[in-house]
Amino acid sequence: MSLYKHIRLLILLAGLAAFSSCGSSKDVVYFQDIKPGESEIKLPELKAITVRPEDKISIIVNSRDPQLTDLFNLPYVSRQLGQSSSLGRNSWSTSQGISVYTVDADGNIDFPVLGKLRVAGMKRENIAEYIKGELVNGNLVKDPIVTVEFANLCVSVLGEVNSPGRFSIDRDRITILDALSMAGDLTIYGNRSKVMVLRQEGDVQKAYGLDLTSGERVYSSPAYYLQQNDIVYVEPNNSKAGQSEINQNKSVGVWLSAGSILVSIVSLIVTLTK
Repeated sequence: MSLYKHIRLLILLAGLAAFSSCGSSKDVVYFQDIKPGESEIKLPELKAITVRPEDKISIIVNSRDPQLTDLFNLPYVSRQLGQSSSLGRNSWSTSQGISVYTVDADGNIDFPVLGKLRVAGMKRENIAEYIKGELVNGNLVKDPIVTVEFANLCVSVLGEVNSPGRFSIDRDRITILDALSMAGDLTIYGNRSKVMVLRQEGDVQKAYGLDLTSGERVYSSPAYYLQQNDIVYVEPNNSKAGQSEINQNKSVGVWLSAGSILVSIVSLIVTLTK
């Protein structure tokens, strides 16, 4: 066999060694226990997102008389954060002109005309019905239409994902899979069996573990549906944990394999040229 063929063979072996060191498909495949058309998994009970202190919500009141309902709507003021505002301490507006209420530490908002309203622990639709009832019972508006939206719902995704960061939630229900999708999915170094969701419940910080390789465990987890301000952390796998600081994209095993092949190539060249 010629020197050229020897070198090609050794380079091929080096590539195979590097590829095999990346791990098996069982380390990266999701939902390995689910079979299409055969598996049925009952989802956990949906825990609706409710208002908490420091949450921001927008509330808009409409009726057949726009001038009357203007009394119950915050003025749309376009300003930048850090500038003064005439809206009060528990309300603010974005540069797009959407005014919102900030829920205070006691769970209240200061609503025009009605005064302080306790909204902590309530869902959007509950708040809308509550305010609508107050307006009708007080003979303030006969036919109010109240729209309530969350303005600052976010979740954070950290660790071995392609685009870690803090992501806004545009709906009342979001799952762990939605959050990971927004973060660009796990990297090849993400440990599919060790994903953690950190959640503050009252004055207690709770941690939930999820195993993405098992659909049964994912869909039955109390952390399948996320809450506002949840933090999702993806742990690195053993390959990433053992990486050399010299190159963050290659594992130590790959470098050792490549070095071994390189030594073999040099030894072969020396032998054949004697």
